[in-house]
Amino acid sequence: MPYPAHMNILRHWLPGLLALALCGCATLPDPVNVSVAGIDSLPGEGLELRMLVKLRVQNPNAVAVPFKGASVQMEVQQRAFATGVMNTGGTLPALGETVVEVPVTISAWNIIRQVMGAMDGQSTNRIQYSMSGKLHTGGLGGIRFGTEGVMEAPAAWRSP
Repeated sequence: MPYPAHMNILRHWLPGLLALALCGCATLPDPVNVSVAGIDSLPGEGLELRMLVKLRVQNPNAVAVPFKGASVQMEVQQRAFATGVMNTGGTLPALGETVVEVPVTISAWNIIRQVMGAMDGQSTNRIQYSMSGKLHTGGLGGIRFGTEGVMEAPAAWRSP
C-alpha cells in the first residue's frame, strides 16, 4: 500500500531536518564566558615572543560541549598583536568551566608596530585590548567568544 503524499514528503525531509537539529546543538542559548586565567612564557624562535595563554571558559548552559581545539587573536591599541591555535580537544562541562591553554605568538613586526605607535605619540596611559577566538567543535559548528577592555599602563610606562 503506497504512502499518502504528505507522509512521502515527511519521509524525505525528516533525515535533513534531524541533521539540521543536530548541527544546532553547537549553538548554545547563552554565550560562554572567557577570561585570561594566566600567562606563561614559552621558548620562541628568532625575534618572536611566545606565551602560553590560559583561558578560563565557563559554560552557563545545561549542555556539555566537546571541542577539538581553539584559536585566538589579540589586538592591542587596535593593532594585531598575537595569534594562536591549539589542537588539543576536551569537553566544556554543562554548567561548569575548564581551562584551555593556547600557545600564542607575537611577531617581531607586531612588537615594532606597537613601539612605533608609542613613539608617534599615539600611546596614552590607557591600553586598549581585545581578544576574540573560537572553540572548534567540529563540523559546521563552533563557539565564538570575545572580550575587550581598557587597562591602565604600568607606572613605569606612562608618559609624563
